[in-house]
Amino acid sequence: MTSIIEHDLRQFDLNLLLVFRALMQERHVTRAAERLFLGQPAVSGALKRLRAAFGDELFVRGRQGMEPTPRALELSQQIDSLLMGLHHAMRVHQPFDARHASRTFRVGVSEAIAVTLFPSLLKVLGSEAPGIQLITVDTDCHRVSSMFERNDIEIALGVFNHHPQWQQHRALLDWRFVCLYNPQLIRIPHEALSMRDYLDHPHLLTSFKGELRGFIDEQLEALGERRRVIFSNPHFATQPFIARDNPVLVTVPDYIARIWSRSLDLSISPLPFETPIHQISALWKTSHREDIGLRWLIDRIDQVVRAP
Repeated sequence: MTSIIEHDLRQFDLNLLLVFRALMQERHVTRAAERLFLGQPAVSGALKRLRAAFGDELFVRGRQGMEPTPRALELSQQIDSLLMGLHHAMRVHQPFDARHASRTFRVGVSEAIAVTLFPSLLKVLGSEAPGIQLITVDTDCHRVSSMFERNDIEIALGVFNHHPQWQQHRALLDWRFVCLYNPQLIRIPHEALSMRDYLDHPHLLTSFKGELRGFIDEQLEALGERRRVIFSNPHFATQPFIARDNPVLVTVPDYIARIWSRSLDLSISPLPFETPIHQISALWKTSHREDIGLRWLIDRIDQVVRAP
């Protein structure tokens, strides 16, 4: 078996794996060439050799650039794990020097979590790691795995109740839904909204599917109740400004409600019915578990989330 491995690997240029990884991340021959400081013909030649070695087209031209084939997506996990393991073996005794590090991380995150987390996180990075850059893209539990498979992101922050074994998980924050409103426009004679208060006023809804019904409506229907939603929008950031200027209620996670309450003089009330406690967590690929830079960033995110 050993001789077979040596025979096969002697015929394969391991540098081709770097070209494969760059093509998987960039989905474009020219950008992959720029990433690797190579000419475009060199990358095209490397792709030809990769196709011959693996017996598959690997990347085909599509509307958005070079699209990976199912075989390429399958190989991506194995090649990524191999390269990360080799990189770790070469740097195992070298601690992450945040002060002098120069690196860009791609983070999948929802809008509400980004508003809550990144002002404080960027302050920490500016102080401890001025060479670190972040690129954020929108993600959720339905898209996160495919985004990891395409190497679109290195870490994801969100509500992920289930994840496959090839993803690592760290719990960050527990939260639940609360209600937000302008106390000058909606006057409640008691500290918390009653069910009648909640149902008597119109509501705003954040719906990524473009609907007038969501999780809270399902909870109400189980109680035999129904609220009146007058506005649905896929963006969290729109809602607090509407609530500031209109006598409406908006039901949102408590972590974002606290920020909007301070910034816009809005009042927070617990919901007049029970809802589950949810959890924000960090996800990253198991193949990246030895990435000391990524581990450093996750630790900093954890510290920012847990700071008083």
